[in-house]
Amino acid sequence: MIDLRLLRDTPDVVRASQRARGEDPALVDQALDLDSRRRAALTRFEQLRAEQKTAGKDVARATGEQRTELLARTKQLAADVKAAQAEATDAGDQLDQVLLALSNVVADGVPAGGEDDYVVLRHVGEPRDLAAEGVTVADHLEIGERLGALDTARGAKVSGSRFYFLTGVGARLELALLNAAMDRALAHGFTPMITPTLVRPEVMRGTGFLGAHADEVYRLEADDLYLVGTSEVALAGYHAEEIIDLSDGPLRYAGWSACYRREAGSHGKDTRGIIRVHQFHKVEMFCWTSVEDAPAEHERLLALEEEMLGLVELPYRVIDVAAGDLGSSAARKLDCEAWLPSQERWLELTSTSSCTTFQARRLGVRERTAEGGTRTVATLNGTLATTRWIVAMLENHQQADGSVTVPQGLRPYLGGLEVLEPTGPAR
Repeated sequence: MIDLRLLRDTPDVVRASQRARGEDPALVDQALDLDSRRRAALTRFEQLRAEQKTAGKDVARATGEQRTELLARTKQLAADVKAAQAEATDAGDQLDQVLLALSNVVADGVPAGGEDDYVVLRHVGEPRDLAAEGVTVADHLEIGERLGALDTARGAKVSGSRFYFLTGVGARLELALLNAAMDRALAHGFTPMITPTLVRPEVMRGTGFLGAHADEVYRLEADDLYLVGTSEVALAGYHAEEIIDLSDGPLRYAGWSACYRREAGSHGKDTRGIIRVHQFHKVEMFCWTSVEDAPAEHERLLALEEEMLGLVELPYRVIDVAAGDLGSSAARKLDCEAWLPSQERWLELTSTSSCTTFQARRLGVRERTAEGGTRTVATLNGTLATTRWIVAMLENHQQADGSVTVPQGLRPYLGGLEVLEPTGPAR
């Protein structure tokens, strides 16, 4: 939820943000009108309430006809007080709904436009010239089946499309990635967390995932619980309605969880292999920090993501995501995309988002100020490793003989294994 004071003081900034996202700027005017109505009704309520108390005292002293008139007046005042209170409550409820529909205010410098309007900040590493090395390029599914690492046919048989089994070295590879990510997080002061994958509606709503993309979320109707698409959701809810201590710096958590996404609207897109699936595992960084420290923390998360990409020796680029492609909670998002040889395109592997005070305001998370008051904190998140990384690793490290070289930094997590050898298709 955006800051109501920001909306009142700089409505043009919020309108511009809505337009940059491709969303409705008229919501700003609706919110301002409802806020004005609510405040006017509250003022009227307070005035009538004061008059009602005075009239009540006068009744106690009055006699005869004057008392009768005052009693009639207090009865009317009671009705008027009730009506003003109801009007304020109604305007407040409507205001809350409009504020929930408003996305976070886009940070200065974020590119305007949609999915294709990102800005490339830098390239790191050079993609291999596989043809020059005598490698007949195979995609990750073919390589994974050859290694006995991936079985999508049986995944579909058991659970339907976009499900899979990681088998043998495939399962080991995912565990190696996630353990390496957790080690990186620990080394940089993050607290490891194994998080719930089912959350209450208020937590899912508080993080901004029940807005425009609610159809991506799985819901267990009988229990009124939601399956998370990222441990960000549970980690954001961890301190809901709390005053947290940031006197020693940001609170940093690294959540390991299974993640679930419906992939609604992606019919026919990335249907082969495990690029876009319904279930996967991920290590997600999540930080609570002061508003002032949030930009530096965002750069810190990006640096950690790049450190992990270096560990697995993938060529990648960093992009500044355009406003129209941000989630509703993000004020700025930076993606790292690895090169995908089989499709000759860049594939998103990580994202890190600065959500300013948007999530914390919805979830009621504050910090104590030096003056003894409280104020809303900022949140940030970033992916440190996920199942999808296997796609880029298999393709970028494939060899002419069908084997796959294990990146040096990952070998300790695979018992020193240096090469993944073909084993033939699963039986």
